[in-house]
Amino acid sequence: MRKIALDVGDKTIGVALSDELGITAYGLTTIERVGIRKDAGKVIDLIKEYDCDTVVVGLPLKLDGTDSPQTEKVREFKTMLENKMRSVAMGGIPIVWQDERFSTLEAQKVLIEADVSRKKRKEVIDKQAATIIMESYLNSL
Repeated sequence: MRKIALDVGDKTIGVALSDELGITAYGLTTIERVGIRKDAGKVIDLIKEYDCDTVVVGLPLKLDGTDSPQTEKVREFKTMLENKMRSVAMGGIPIVWQDERFSTLEAQKVLIEADVSRKKRKEVIDKQAATIIMESYLNSL
């Protein structure tokens, strides 16, 4: 079964998937944020559509390992997602944290090396960051 990774930001949520064997990761989409409940609902739709057995959420910590200002917002999103999943009988699917301290920086580097224009990088950076979060998770297994 596939795994889904989320890079939760204030304006967008980057989404990546694993292949069915859990070996490779690829960027799927970017969800434009409209509200925590609707955003969680969109993620649940993707979990169902791609038959995912694990949700990996990037945890934005400071370099020293302590919480960042964004950390609390991401924790709130995870709680909302857990609650909505329970309400639709998906509570058995685990939601796990993955350290994402360098994911956006790594994503920028990958896109620059691929000679992606600045405008296009802005459009795909969150999806690429979610892909890096997924790759990190898969490598940790």
